[in-house]
Amino acid sequence: MTVLYYTLGVVIFVVAILVSIALHELGHMFWAKKFGGKVTQYFVGFGNTIWSKKVGETEYGFKAIPLGGFVKIVGMLPPEKDSRETYVDEDGNEVERLRQSNTGMFTQLISDARAAEWETVKAEDSNRLFYKMPWWKKVIVMGAGPAVNIAIAFVIFGALFATYGNIGEPRTTPEVSGVQPCVVKYEEAGRACTADDPESPAQKAGLRTGDRILSFNGTTIGDDWDKLSDLIRDNGEGKAVIVVDRGGESKTLTTHTVVSDRPTSTTDETLEAVGFLGFVPTAEPTTGGLLYTVDTMGTMTVQTVEALVHLPSKVWGVGKAIVGLEKRDPEGPMSLVGGGRIAGETAAHEAFPVKEKLVMLLMLIAGFNFFIGMFNFVPLLPLDGGHIAGATYEGLRRGWARLRRRPDPGYVDVAKLLPIAYVVASAFLVMSLVLIVGDLVVPIHLT
Repeated sequence: MTVLYYTLGVVIFVVAILVSIALHELGHMFWAKKFGGKVTQYFVGFGNTIWSKKVGETEYGFKAIPLGGFVKIVGMLPPEKDSRETYVDEDGNEVERLRQSNTGMFTQLISDARAAEWETVKAEDSNRLFYKMPWWKKVIVMGAGPAVNIAIAFVIFGALFATYGNIGEPRTTPEVSGVQPCVVKYEEAGRACTADDPESPAQKAGLRTGDRILSFNGTTIGDDWDKLSDLIRDNGEGKAVIVVDRGGESKTLTTHTVVSDRPTSTTDETLEAVGFLGFVPTAEPTTGGLLYTVDTMGTMTVQTVEALVHLPSKVWGVGKAIVGLEKRDPEGPMSLVGGGRIAGETAAHEAFPVKEKLVMLLMLIAGFNFFIGMFNFVPLLPLDGGHIAGATYEGLRRGWARLRRRPDPGYVDVAKLLPIAYVVASAFLVMSLVLIVGDLVVPIHLT
């Protein structure tokens, strides 16, 4: 049964990501066609074609490697200025094409890319070429893909936060979820009690799982765990009168807290001698509506940008983990292979109820969609963000020329950036391979 659940989790994750990729490309295609552009291909995956069907002027299909997708929008690369020539095709139509260039390597790469692009252009496509679109239409077409991924993440996160809650941001309450039977050193937390370990104050007081602490030494607590924590820590070895709600009845318990070395805070592991009671509070997922979702995703945006900045060094760390030079960071990046593994382990985990498994799978899918969307907004070719940056620069340049009453400088020739795009694409390919190998050799496991 465990193998079945594991397989089901992987399948759910893979199908969800493939659907997300398909919707990403659909975002590009919809707006390209909406603005009169010509889309000749819509594919999910790369490599050899598994299945395809042509409907109208567009070929739809699936390819063998499900690690992405693409749409072919005619006229993405503009012809080089003053390098066009006209010839008459076999039907007697005048068709514009590019002159071939045989200069330097990079120039030749650009020339070859332009030629390949121009081979798909027909005489009737003259007014449907992507590079001729107004800059703002280009931004919408290229931004629609990653925007779809972020929208998917928003819908999933919003639904979960409003109903189940945000498991990534638990809200701690003064309800007892467990009582520690003895007092052990913080460094030894988790070990079993021995006869030499003193009984914990909470155990002596008779606290039980499910008790909700109402007041501590006469101070009303409400739902404020931080207030209760501060009161306990400041109590030293003093007397503790605790009023709890137990099954709807109010009970008063009495004990003395003890002094024990504990961390200064949840973010500071520095130990200090403080009052200690010895129970585990309840952590509940934080719930919230639209504004909470927007605020949380805003924080996620900042964190994702920081993660993208450090991505090369993090991938380098994965590479070192592969060859055994260091342990893999459990909080580090992973590929879709690693995501599938986590999805499988989540579905197969015996300690998680079905509801929690579903929530965690949805959070994982939403998280990957959010990262895919943010990653594609990086302003580097060949990513969508590179085309958006080029179109935005074109708009600014044309607007500046109008303000200065200068001639229209025309479109921005993104083809000149292709050498950079090839380098960036190669770097992304290497990083992807490292992460995939890392997820196979030194995988991150669900804790």
